[in-house]
Amino acid sequence: MALRGGPGEDGGTSRRARVAGGAAGPHPTGTEKGTIAIAESRPPFPPFDLASALAKVQAAEDAWNTRDPHRVAGAYTEDSVWRNRDQFITGREAIVTFLTAKWERELDYVLRKSLWAYQGNRIAVRFQYECHDAAGQWFRSYGNEQWEFDEHGLMRRREASINDVAISEAERRYFGPRPESERGPGHDIPVQ
Repeated sequence: MALRGGPGEDGGTSRRARVAGGAAGPHPTGTEKGTIAIAESRPPFPPFDLASALAKVQAAEDAWNTRDPHRVAGAYTEDSVWRNRDQFITGREAIVTFLTAKWERELDYVLRKSLWAYQGNRIAVRFQYECHDAAGQWFRSYGNEQWEFDEHGLMRRREASINDVAISEAERRYFGPRPESERGPGHDIPVQ
C-alpha cells in the first residue's frame, strides 16, 4: 500500500511516501486506489471558532462523500482511535479497512453533517446518511459524533453513535454531495 498526500488536496502541508515498492515522489492530484493522503497539517487548526468549526465539518462531509477510504483516512492521526457503533478501531490502516468494507455494503452512500457544538480542540456534529444494501433496501442513518483534534488539525479521536431507519426510495432526500447553494449557516439537517 502506498501513502500519499500533497498541497491542494487537503488544504494542508503534506508529504508523499511509498510503503510497498516504488520511490517517494510527486504524484498527480486526486487519489488512486491503495494510497492514503498523509497530511502534516489539516487546517483549520484548534482552538476552533464558529467559522473554523463549520469549515472543518464541511470538509469532513465532502471527504466522506467521495467514498474514498484512503482520502478520508488522511484526515486522522496515525494512531487515531474510533468508536463506530459497536466497533473499536485504531490507526489509519484499520480506518481504511473499515471504510472499504462499509462502502462495499452501503451502496450509493450520501452524507450530510451539521455542526452541533465546538470548544477548544473538540467538535460535535449531527449527521444523516442514506444508502441502500445489495437487495435494494434504502436506509437513512441518523447519528452523532464527537471529534477531538491534535494541534495540526488532524482528528485523533472519533466517537459515533448511529441508528438506521429503513426508508423507501421515494423517501430519499439526499442525491449527491451538498451543492454550493446549501452550504454554510442556515442549512441544517432536519431531525427526522
